[in-house]
Amino acid sequence: NALIGTDLKVKLLLYTRQNPTCAEELHSTASKYLNVTKKTTFIVHGYRFTGSAPVWIPDLVHLLLSVEDMNVIVVDWNQGATTLIYNYAARKCKRVAEILKKLIDEMLIHGASLDSMHMIGVSLGAHISGFVGQMFDGTLGRITGLGYGEALGHIDFYPNGGTDQPGCPLTIFSGLQYFKCDHQRSVFLFLSSLTQSCNITTYPCNSYRNYRNGKCTSCEPFWPMPCPILGYYAYEWKSYLTQQSHPVTSMFFDTADKGPFCIYHYLVDIITWNKDTRRGTFSIVLADEDGRKAESKVNPEAATFQKYKQITLLIGFDQDLENVERISLTFSTGSVIGPKFKLRILQMRFHSLTNPER
Repeated sequence: NALIGTDLKVKLLLYTRQNPTCAEELHSTASKYLNVTKKTTFIVHGYRFTGSAPVWIPDLVHLLLSVEDMNVIVVDWNQGATTLIYNYAARKCKRVAEILKKLIDEMLIHGASLDSMHMIGVSLGAHISGFVGQMFDGTLGRITGLGYGEALGHIDFYPNGGTDQPGCPLTIFSGLQYFKCDHQRSVFLFLSSLTQSCNITTYPCNSYRNYRNGKCTSCEPFWPMPCPILGYYAYEWKSYLTQQSHPVTSMFFDTADKGPFCIYHYLVDIITWNKDTRRGTFSIVLADEDGRKAESKVNPEAATFQKYKQITLLIGFDQDLENVERISLTFSTGSVIGPKFKLRILQMRFHSLTNPER
């Protein structure tokens, strides 16, 4: 079956706060636990190379039920998604969507509303969710597509530029993780957003390069609201994003290499007074009065420093220190051989993007 694929068999597994750990398999709306007047969230996994169940599903079910009293329906189409040949699984997406449409139609007859439906699709599951949305002429309450590269939504999020993710293997010698890690990071970022241990702020920009160069730190397009936060609670910006006049919005941000993934950003204005132009990169360590330290994890590309000319850089730290007492900076030209240049700093000013009121 690995080559020819598996025949499609879809299980609809319902979890609620009344049965949070033991699913009820749905064949229709006739159910012990389904309450169609409540919000319903569908979780749709994607292509399964090995046939194993996605490890993140139980956590996503648990966290969704912890933040809201809702119906959570896991769409298990493992039999159909499992094959070595991706296109064999992709061909079955429309059929899965038709099965979901049939259930939703029945739920609508019994009092559900399309506005209370939320589809969370991962990889090919995002395709399936899109097909369902299309079948209802774009009137579903919300579709969240994870692990999908193209711009599709009213708002599209690109962590670390949307390609290589920090902490993920860079070579094929790492085995299966090389193929899975970057792709799955969007799922773990979404999971992290449900815990709200920290909120990841995202910024509108036309490219990741411009964002990293500190050119896209304004939240003015969303005024009077702040810039959108990543993940589940992005729906708080829905009324603004669904205005017909509003263009598709690409949002960029950086993350740490492990959960809860938050990076605390500062805009750093630097004026130097070296006689000659200097070019290089640097890292920064902040320390507070208690001796706690925050290291810069997101450092800018090589920058050019000219005498008395201010340069503004975007720096990301792994911790948020409220009262910074000391700042240490290490400058590097990146040259292994040759003279060691110093960067003479006349003025350095930090402005917190994460907490602009400071």
